Amino acid sequence: MKNLYYIAIEGPIGVGKTSLANLMSKELGARLVLEEFEENPFLPDFYKDPERYSFQTQLFFLLQRYRQQQELRQVDMFQNLLLTDYMFVKDRLFASLNLGEKEMQLYDTVANLLERNIIKPDLVIYLQADSDTLMKNIANRGREMETDITYEYIDALSQVYTEYFFRYQDTPLVIINTNNIDFVHNEKDLQEVIQYIRQPISGTKFFNPVSDIK
Repeated sequence: MKNLYYIAIEGPIGVGKTSLANLMSKELGARLVLEEFEENPFLPDFYKDPERYSFQTQLFFLLQRYRQQQELRQVDMFQNLLLTDYMFVKDRLFASLNLGEKEMQLYDTVANLLERNIIKPDLVIYLQADSDTLMKNIANRGREMETDITYEYIDALSQVYTEYFFRYQDTPLVIINTNNIDFVHNEKDLQEVIQYIRQPISGTKFFNPVSDIK
């Protein structure tokens, strides 16, 4: 991994991005930058009334993530690997699902200006899971603000992610199917994921691990 400086982990809600980022940062001694979703004051209202609060929610996330991305430019001499649990483009994916046509046009105007100053990851890890697994994970973590998330929303969000990464060519990409592993509770599963990521990667690679623990 000596040629990697910046790894971004992406995927739909409930797939395990933050959990994997935390575990990998400990294993690899990486600097960790996590999405600050809990600071968005509009998010609980959005889950209750998406049509009314979608634009405020997306604009807050866009500006918040832009500020955080600018901080990534600060070099840490003692840590040569940076890990994030999101990509800046994440907000555009959510916006495309949540905003109406006129709102999306205004959002695009702002986002296009900000994206000029965003650094690209050296490697992207895209975590996949089916909608049933995602809903189960969301329920298990028990966040109050997420109790109003519907199966239909998660299913539509997964489709948006799938379509985006099907066409993705900006950086090396690893797509990991997480349906049959548990890297949070199974150390062997975690090590298998890390070992796969450690190998030199170019283009797009697909990884479909299966846990030996039932």
